[in-house]
Amino acid sequence: MAQPTGHAGDLLDLFRTEGALSRIDVIERTGLSRSTVNQRLAALERAGLIREVGGAESSGGRPSTRFDFGADRAQVLTADIGAMGFTLAVCDLAGRPLAHLSRDVEVWSGPQTVLGMVQDGFDELASPDDVWAVAIGVPGPVEFAAHRVVSPPIMTGWDGFDIAAAFSERYRGPVVVENDVNARAVAEARRTGLQNLIALKLGTGIGAGLVLNGHIIRGDKGAAGDVGHTRAGHPDAEPRACHCGNDDCVETYAAGWALVRQLAELGRDVTRTHDVVALVAQGDMEAVRLVRAAGRAIGEAVADLVSILNPRLVALSGQLADCGEVLLSGVRERVYQQTLPLATRDLQIVRSDLGELAGVTGLALIAIDTLLAPDSLDRLLTA
Repeated sequence: MAQPTGHAGDLLDLFRTEGALSRIDVIERTGLSRSTVNQRLAALERAGLIREVGGAESSGGRPSTRFDFGADRAQVLTADIGAMGFTLAVCDLAGRPLAHLSRDVEVWSGPQTVLGMVQDGFDELASPDDVWAVAIGVPGPVEFAAHRVVSPPIMTGWDGFDIAAAFSERYRGPVVVENDVNARAVAEARRTGLQNLIALKLGTGIGAGLVLNGHIIRGDKGAAGDVGHTRAGHPDAEPRACHCGNDDCVETYAAGWALVRQLAELGRDVTRTHDVVALVAQGDMEAVRLVRAAGRAIGEAVADLVSILNPRLVALSGQLADCGEVLLSGVRERVYQQTLPLATRDLQIVRSDLGELAGVTGLALIAIDTLLAPDSLDRLLTA
């Protein structure tokens, strides 16, 4: 943990990460004076962000007062938007989903249509008066500081659209816009406590969220982790056109949209990634063959990331991850074949167990970190 500066946010972070603490505990952990600690704790208590929870153990005198984080003080609204629909949740200040809902909509319907539906869903989940932050996750490259999607391959009409502006007038506090896979990576890192991991989302498209030394890696312009648009390791003689405008991207061999197209050409009745997963579950030989080959194509791309980043975990989520070992076996095969033993000695390549709420949970955590950062919290407490 960084050396505390005396901001109320630094003290609040202790309660968020360690649980209930007494005044003495806070003084010992921060090295701040008693008067400074008392002042900061009083401000946090007035804001409802900490509250008394009873006395600490005593060796004979009066038990000292203990405080804990008031996670129910306010709510955070999150929207995990995918290619074919979205999941919304209202979360507490610990990032725990309190209620959620899902809707079907094609992301290429455009931002006005999709975000209008998101707002309708938000209205079902929470009153604006209770909401302190909003987070929107999208399936494309995001310029994080500008809250904008930049040249997204499948998000027709979204390029440069100010997503935050669609919500900032209705809600107080920050409106965070994030790549959907980055949000899943944050959720995985908080759940596991691991400092180095890769979160893969395998659905209509393919993306990777990267956590290195405990920090999400977005890159200079938000394009880090776009593994689906790297070149496939063993392309066919006939180039495969990708939605991004290039040929032979990994997505053209392994994304849901590519598998749907290949199976439809083989006479299967498929229109969505879910249909591919269903065929695999039924034991359809062509679907199994193509998904296993997709796993190998993904594994070749992930092997490069493993060699460069040396993660402890690669966690797969998204609809294609529901294909289980049919997909995972191909990923593991290529990663272990093409990576040095030291990089894979303790590596786990598994299906994520966070379920459908992985995205909204990660988005809530990112929004809360933004909201409760020392400078932001100081402004909130003096507003």
